[in-house]
Amino acid sequence: MRLKTGSLIAAGAIAASLTLGSVPVRANQPEAVSVNTLTGAYLAARIAESDNDLDAAIAYYQRAHAFDPDDQTIQQSLLLGLISQGKFDEALPFARSLKETPEVERFSRLALAVDALRKEKYGEVQNWLKLALASDLDRLITGLMTGWAKLGAGDGSDALAHIKAMSGPDWYDLFVGYHRALIAEQAGDIELARKIFSEVGNDAAAGSAAPEAYLRAIEAQAGFLARQGDKEGALAALGVADSFAPGRVTIDALRETIEAGEMPTMMVPDAKAGSAEVLLNLATALNRSGGESFVRLYLQYAAALRPDSDAIQIQLAGIAEQQNDALTAISHYEKIPDDSPMKAIAELQLGLNLADLERFKEAEDHLKLSLEKNQDDMRAYLALGGVYARQENYRDAADLYEEAVARIDEPQRADFSIYYQRGIAYERLKEWDKAEPNFKKALELFPDQPQVLNYLGYSWVDMNINLEEGLKLIQRAADLRPSDGYIVDSLGWAYYRLGRYEDAVRELERAVGLMPNDPVLNDHLGDAYWQVGRKREATFQWRHALTMEPDDKVKADAERKLREGLEVSKETSDQSVMVAEGPGGTNEVLSDAAAPREEEVAAAPASEPQEAEANFHIVQPGQSLWDIAVERLGNGERFREIIQLNPSLNGKPDVIVPGQRLTLPDATR
Repeated sequence: MRLKTGSLIAAGAIAASLTLGSVPVRANQPEAVSVNTLTGAYLAARIAESDNDLDAAIAYYQRAHAFDPDDQTIQQSLLLGLISQGKFDEALPFARSLKETPEVERFSRLALAVDALRKEKYGEVQNWLKLALASDLDRLITGLMTGWAKLGAGDGSDALAHIKAMSGPDWYDLFVGYHRALIAEQAGDIELARKIFSEVGNDAAAGSAAPEAYLRAIEAQAGFLARQGDKEGALAALGVADSFAPGRVTIDALRETIEAGEMPTMMVPDAKAGSAEVLLNLATALNRSGGESFVRLYLQYAAALRPDSDAIQIQLAGIAEQQNDALTAISHYEKIPDDSPMKAIAELQLGLNLADLERFKEAEDHLKLSLEKNQDDMRAYLALGGVYARQENYRDAADLYEEAVARIDEPQRADFSIYYQRGIAYERLKEWDKAEPNFKKALELFPDQPQVLNYLGYSWVDMNINLEEGLKLIQRAADLRPSDGYIVDSLGWAYYRLGRYEDAVRELERAVGLMPNDPVLNDHLGDAYWQVGRKREATFQWRHALTMEPDDKVKADAERKLREGLEVSKETSDQSVMVAEGPGGTNEVLSDAAAPREEEVAAAPASEPQEAEANFHIVQPGQSLWDIAVERLGNGERFREIIQLNPSLNGKPDVIVPGQRLTLPDATR
């Protein structure tokens, strides 16, 4: 199981939506470009940007800028690209050039405000934070940062009055309350700080929408109470944090400090740190699939103000991991100092990123060293075991998990992962008599854990035992994680294995809608289509799976089915199925193909067909959502309706690829 930063320190949830206008771009396709012209350089930059190769994108944009220094679109791209890569000072000339451009001032003027904060020019800060166009998010950021600038200028009363007067949606309350309490302490209004910290800590409902900001607020509250001599109150606040998100390392470290009678330092000591905290809080609240670019941007603004912040570096590393950029993630983890409470987590994540780069020997040595430092750290066992599993070294993984279990005196809910991973290791070793008790123990500790429900349920169905109970477990997992494409695929494939093909089609279509670019899920849907007589669509799905770089087994199966078809027989229902762990510990199902039918393939079209159903569309090379909306709905502006109907797009128009299956709205509206 890959340990994600967010799962270890309870980071990342949606507190608000960020809606920025964007132009629908073309479906990804190879394109030859030249850097000897403005157009060539610009197109090369756009392609590099879509591939998330920001260093190359910046280089091409700089080339384009040399051809046309006055082009504001190129300047904007350079401004955002340079800040996203942490090259803040290089971005400032573009910020100054764009400071009066309303469409980009939320970024240009924010950069200039951050620069003024670094220089403690607090009057300039307040001027730069005045925007002509502002969303709710912009108003929250500029309002809170203006309050901090007023405090930096020496006017605590004005700062508090400014923050108190801020109004906006309900989701403002947590952020406004937290920063008002921080400012109140620094302004010397201790009773007001005590009152507001208490109100924020008691609002767990707001915390569920922005857990990282909420937990940092409680951490700040506990430190404040300890500095006021209220040790009991401080420990009680930390208890609230434990009930909300147990095992948070910074909370545990602060508790040790307070219990030892030591005086904790202020988490946010001045105006510059306060503004960095604003940007960090909003970045973590916005962290969601598809929003990584915006999150990274705000985190880099925060890092420009506070480059030594452990919390900011950890979050930047997590964003790099989400974007499969292991080298960048490692560079951020290496910045965590040895005396940081987050150092142990950073070292584990660093080892996992080495494994992502397939530097397995380095990863193993690094994680073994971490384990030697703390042999009771279950996270270290999970990390090293995960690296063994990546290499299919399940025997060493199982032996390692045996050592981990031996060190657990009284298993707690958080220990379910050790038993779950030990179960997977034994299942892969085909030692089911050892695997099954581990899955059951994991469910005993964590009864509604979706991954465990899914794995055990599917294993039973696959072995043709406990069929009804197994299906119930998978259905429960899908109910808990309705947007998890792997779990929904597992449910669909379980129906397939049970011969309930119509049910299988329904769930597998849903799985492919959630994860359209996964070859296994598309291959499964093809099998299900064939079984219900939709053979033209089946051949399309198999062809489509082959375009997604499947592994050798899936590729061979799909090619065989395209040559020969798929026989509907008892042999098909009893085909061998291997459960394989997917991203994040969920599982995908890899199937052996059954006997094919040659005559159906002969009748299949030579090219990928257009879906017959009027409410679906298969993306063709070069199409954008705008093109599709014009062609199928008669109005390009209706591309927004297509986004709303297809969760797999993550609210973005630029993630479509050729062959993707999109649900369309009614064309007659």
